[in-house]
Amino acid sequence: MREKVIGILGGMGPEATCEIFRRIIKLTDVEDDKDHIRVIIDSNSKIPDRTKSILYKGVSPINEMVETAKNLEIAGVDFIIMPCITAHYFIDEIQKNIAIPIINALEETNKYVEKTYPSIEKLGILATTGTIKMQLFQHAMKGKEIILPNKEMQEMVMDTIYGVGGIKSGNTSSHAIKKLVSAVETMKSQGIEAVVAGCTEIGLVMTSEYINLPVIDPLTILAKKAIDTAKEIEEAKAIN
Repeated sequence: MREKVIGILGGMGPEATCEIFRRIIKLTDVEDDKDHIRVIIDSNSKIPDRTKSILYKGVSPINEMVETAKNLEIAGVDFIIMPCITAHYFIDEIQKNIAIPIINALEETNKYVEKTYPSIEKLGILATTGTIKMQLFQHAMKGKEIILPNKEMQEMVMDTIYGVGGIKSGNTSSHAIKKLVSAVETMKSQGIEAVVAGCTEIGLVMTSEYINLPVIDPLTILAKKAIDTAKEIEEAKAIN
């Protein structure tokens, strides 16, 4: 059975694009180079900012995202992943313009939580304001109570991602981590049992060791799903 080719619709941002590729490499069971999965990446950092488009009527990213998806389709990928959670707000619009599937990281995260943490009832979400305002996780996480940072903490989260010296500028230092931990602490008083790294930049720095709670990372979940899909593991299980 032919191994499928993974397409990464990237550039949103480049660091997250690099990281999901790295995780695909690290999480693939191999003995030498030839055992790795073929991956084609279009890291289009010129795609307009998704949060600005959603919240402030900025330039729509759809045309650039569709063009990038079509580039990957022409290049011969079998399916696409997007290492940007906020970009999933536009996933249906992109999907209707191409013939190959896009794996939905939000849906896969929900499946992971249901399987791995079935007893958890309250989830804290750290994400961009665009993701929160459009209720992407609220709609995706079935049967879970979603707890969000208060206004002050949400502004700090956004500054940690987008601000001067933020994660998008390459800052993954302990200073960025401390600010995110502060936001989590405010949600702990509301009884959260786990935290979702709802922006892929957050998943670059936040781990459970800093907050003494499980950290659910859609970037890793998406990487594992991409590997399974490329190797058609689920189909093989169904046949057996």
